[in-house]
Amino acid sequence: MSAVPLRRIWLCADDYGISPGVNRAIRELIDRKRINATSVMVVGPAIDRSEIDALKSSVAANSDCAVGLHATLTAPFHPLTMHFRPLDGGQFIALGRLLSKSFVGQLDPEMIEAELLAQIAAFRELFGRAPDYVDGHQHVQLFPKIRDGFLAAIKNAAPNAWVRQCGRSLPLTHRLDTPKALLLDALSAAFRQKATQAGLHFNSGFAGAYNFSNKADFAALMQKFLDGLPDGGLVMCHPGFVDETLASLDPLTHQREREFAYLASDEFAAMLAANNVTLARR
Repeated sequence: MSAVPLRRIWLCADDYGISPGVNRAIRELIDRKRINATSVMVVGPAIDRSEIDALKSSVAANSDCAVGLHATLTAPFHPLTMHFRPLDGGQFIALGRLLSKSFVGQLDPEMIEAELLAQIAAFRELFGRAPDYVDGHQHVQLFPKIRDGFLAAIKNAAPNAWVRQCGRSLPLTHRLDTPKALLLDALSAAFRQKATQAGLHFNSGFAGAYNFSNKADFAALMQKFLDGLPDGGLVMCHPGFVDETLASLDPLTHQREREFAYLASDEFAAMLAANNVTLARR
């Protein structure tokens, strides 16, 4: 019986910068080597120098950890560029409205590109370098029109960064359980094609989408995420500690603490070993 081949995956914690509690949880998991990537929201409220220096310190002690830009274009956050549109009271518009406008062609890719160039520049200012990769808060990078501006900005300002696609490597019969994941699969097909045309690299597979409103068994979900995920695939996660800042900005709260508890546990380390999965870069 042949041995199961070792799989190197990315386990990426989104939303660094959304709140101090989320930041602290992400750093603890980096320190424990339980995640190997985090996406930084440069328009978030918890992006002061102390939070960035603390992240740099954690990453410096874990050479397997990548740091990316979490491109943000939805409420309740604010753009960095003065003339960005559409807005709602100075904020980006809500996710549902943005998705609708993207499908009917009411977004300007050049305006999207300008905003994302500003967010990449802000990342460079904070970290002294380009991001290792770029993804999107609430998967906005996949939307029609947005993906054109997104990919143009990366090719222009961070051409060596890889980008996140959200298509799963599973047969269709195994993909009918989660409508959100099915939508991400469909949007990712066009995104991968355009990324390839732009000469940009992307992750080989994706997992991590689930119904955050339920008190889901994250251990069972993680096993499901790992099943069939190819070498070089990515699992998205959202660990965090709930604080007032988070509660004021995002409905995803206590599920973040459940994710953190599982990722920090010995059970999770055993699951990685049992599945012959590593979080090492090489």
